[in-house]
Order: sequence, then C-alpha cells, then structure tokens
Amino acid sequence: MRRAVGSLEGVTGHGPRGPRRLVPNGKTRTDKELIVIPGGGQPNMQQLLQQAQKMQQDLQRAQEELARTEVDGQAGGGLVKATVTGAGELRALKIDPKAVDPEDTETLADLVVAAVQAANENAQALQQQKLGPLAQGLGGGSGIPGLPF
Repeated sequence: MRRAVGSLEGVTGHGPRGPRRLVPNGKTRTDKELIVIPGGGQPNMQQLLQQAQKMQQDLQRAQEELARTEVDGQAGGGLVKATVTGAGELRALKIDPKAVDPEDTETLADLVVAAVQAANENAQALQQQKLGPLAQGLGGGSGIPGLPF
C-alpha cells in the first residue's frame, strides 16, 4: 500500500470496498469519514478570478462584435429587406417599388414588419451562436439580463 506525506494512506484510487480515504496511520477507515483533498482542498481563488475575468472579457468582445455585425431579413420574396445589427438595432430598410401600392398600404406595412421580424430572428440566432458558449461557461442558461437564452 502506498503511503502519502504526513503518514496518510490511500491517497487515490479504489480499494475493494470503494474509494480510498485519507486516514491517519494506524486508524481504520469508516464510511462516515470525509474524503480529504491534499493541500486543504481549497480551490485556487486567484485562478478562478482570472478565469472569470477572461470569460467577462470574451463576453464583452463578443457583444461588441455583435453590435458591429449586420444581418438581413426579408419578406414578400425579397420585396422588403430589413438590416439589423446582431444586437437587434434596425439599420436599413429597403422596399422594392413593386411592393408599393397606394391602394394597399396595409400589405406593405405587413411586409415591413415581417422583414424586421425575420432580421431580428437572424440576429437572435447570431447571438446564440456567439454568446451561447460563453453563457454556458457561466453556468448553463445565461442568466444574463437582456439575452434571450
């Protein structure tokens, strides 16, 4: 049997009765004893803080990239096109003259709404693609206000 520093035995691995536990020399192990992690078992707080800062910087960079990236949506077979940023800001709206009927402005309005909605759906998909992995690193669902995932 291996012996560890400080005359503790069974540092790692599995014995015939389950995981080995660190116990002082000469004592028997009981199922109620805690498994002791060498070095006190405390996580490296400095390392955790550095990881959190890196994730925060990565998230900020991704959000800035989203604000610069433009995505399109269209309706009516391309008669109306909307351009929004990855953050959902409407940047442009193009209407083909064929879509303009002075007698039927309601259809044109519907096409505009549909094009903007399509562009926003594309922006949300882009957000999930760019921010989803970062948000998962923060603990699964983002929990970040303003993000739809």
